[in-house]
Amino acid sequence: MTCVDVHPETTGRATFPPATPPSRERVLGELAPRLLASLKRSDQHRKALYYLRGLLEAEGRKFIRTIAARSGDHVSEQNLHHFVSSSTWDWVPMRRALAHHLTSLTHVQAWVARLLIIPKSGQHSVGVERQFFPSLGQVLNAQRAIGVWAASEDMTAPVNWRLHLTHTWLEDHRRRSQVAIPDDVGPETLTECLGAVCMETVLAWNLAPRPLVVDTGEVEGATFIQEFADPGIPLLVRADGGTSLTVTDPLLPAGEGQTMPADQIMAMARDLRRPANWTDRRPDSARHTHLAATVRVTLPAAGGSAAPCGVLTLLGVEDAGGRGRTQLWLSNMISAQPALLVRLTRLADKVDADFTDISEKVGMRDFTGRSFGGWHRHMTLASAAHAIVALSHRAP
Repeated sequence: MTCVDVHPETTGRATFPPATPPSRERVLGELAPRLLASLKRSDQHRKALYYLRGLLEAEGRKFIRTIAARSGDHVSEQNLHHFVSSSTWDWVPMRRALAHHLTSLTHVQAWVARLLIIPKSGQHSVGVERQFFPSLGQVLNAQRAIGVWAASEDMTAPVNWRLHLTHTWLEDHRRRSQVAIPDDVGPETLTECLGAVCMETVLAWNLAPRPLVVDTGEVEGATFIQEFADPGIPLLVRADGGTSLTVTDPLLPAGEGQTMPADQIMAMARDLRRPANWTDRRPDSARHTHLAATVRVTLPAAGGSAAPCGVLTLLGVEDAGGRGRTQLWLSNMISAQPALLVRLTRLADKVDADFTDISEKVGMRDFTGRSFGGWHRHMTLASAAHAIVALSHRAP
């Protein structure tokens, strides 16, 4: 493993103490050798560490100029810009190393896939397009990406990203060239984008087998399960109330054998609801109670036969106090207890909370460069910065 100096501020000319809290210093020192092992040159190691420290310590938005300013005269803005936007280092080994490091230190309960929308003011950054976002109910000029997070009740951290690129970008050779989109990147639907990043993370990286929780808000859950269900991957996917399902559960005799919308099935299953308790692990922890019911269903296929993904569980979750709408989920974990499935759904909420509390503060949305590679390298280092903050909260 490559040896990495985790204190790049010390040089022959000047020394300034790290501003990072001691717990973060310890986490950074443990992570850096593994995270940066794929970088071949010592100058790349130093720039990566300057960039990480800038994401962790610079005030305000984490632009390259503010990161460079935090580093004093040790590294220039031009050098950092080249390191992120124009260099050739591969971000995939670094992401894979981050994922394995997290699984070695924490009890990852699930991999959670979430949609990330990054509003932009201009038109030239890779993937930026004016489009309607169903999850927000509005039109935005923005980038759209899917992130996969390592998640537990104690902490969450992103480990992989895939930028969704539309035909508008991919079929315009001039625009492709301007932002250096690789030739092997082709058109894909958002569902295909989601499937690709999930399969890469969960299967290609040889990570510990864990349930995959998918809650993107813009991909129909039944479609994802039909196209990407794999017998070896436990799935829990957010579903729409209008999704047509065929009831196969003898506990719901009035609906057995019938095909109807998911919300209608769950309305019929109200008498099957049971309390499902879980405890928030934050410092001001509180015990929450939800009512949950499960019904065995299949996805109807052409000709009225069952879809290839077989029998599924439809999970309905609602607040015990009657507040909010019932959440609907589909899962191939048909033997799992409702309480376990409910706890897994809460991990998606924790990802959202941690994105606001940590990711936003380490500059996840702040990259102002235009290139495809620059976006991916920034997201990789910002993910590592998020992990350092999250792990330091757990450090003794």
